[in-house]
Amino acid sequence: MITAMADTWLLLQSGDNSAAFNMGLDEALLETIARLNRPLLRFYAWNERAATFGYSQRFCELTAATGLRPLVRRPTGGGLVPHDSDWTYSLFFPPAHSWADLPASGSYRRAHEWIGSAFGRMNVETELALCCRKELPGQCFVGHEKFDLLWNGRKIAGAAQRRNRCGLLIQGSVQPPPIKLAKADWQHAMCDVAAFDWGVKWEQFTPDGELAERAGELARTKYSLVAYNERR
Repeated sequence: MITAMADTWLLLQSGDNSAAFNMGLDEALLETIARLNRPLLRFYAWNERAATFGYSQRFCELTAATGLRPLVRRPTGGGLVPHDSDWTYSLFFPPAHSWADLPASGSYRRAHEWIGSAFGRMNVETELALCCRKELPGQCFVGHEKFDLLWNGRKIAGAAQRRNRCGLLIQGSVQPPPIKLAKADWQHAMCDVAAFDWGVKWEQFTPDGELAERAGELARTKYSLVAYNERR
């Protein structure tokens, strides 16, 4: 059972963007979440068929694993994630929030319990993986890790995290089940779970010019550069 303190959270619908800008905006939001001093949920999509991979992974070991390009290094850990048909979200928590105090396994489990509850509202049964089954190490959706979300034994949701003095960032990908589901309905269900089960009040968030400029700078000078993505 998920528990959380009732408070006001920010909601950002940032639309379709390039892979580099999506990663740049997440880093920029992490940098500013302590100043905002409220949790933030971001839903977003991709204007290109891309893949991202964990911060510590070796680029040369991943190039043969996917034909999707660009191949962009995330600010979080985890494995290789294809972004050609997935639903993506990011969560941000300031350092003083209860989510930021959880161990990595605790925040990972809580995020996937939340997603599972959202699918439950859509009459889709899911379960948390209770153990690890890795068929191809380094690829996020081949096999599963403990507390990944499963549908009929298949992994449909995974995430990666980063903690620093700014707060907690969780980047998540949902590979929806092959049944007729609308992404907008799932997003509404995510917000409804937090509102009805936890008492969260949602407030629409629009990045100011400074934040948008920082995201664009990170996209240009970091996440779109070969030197950064192939650095290891």
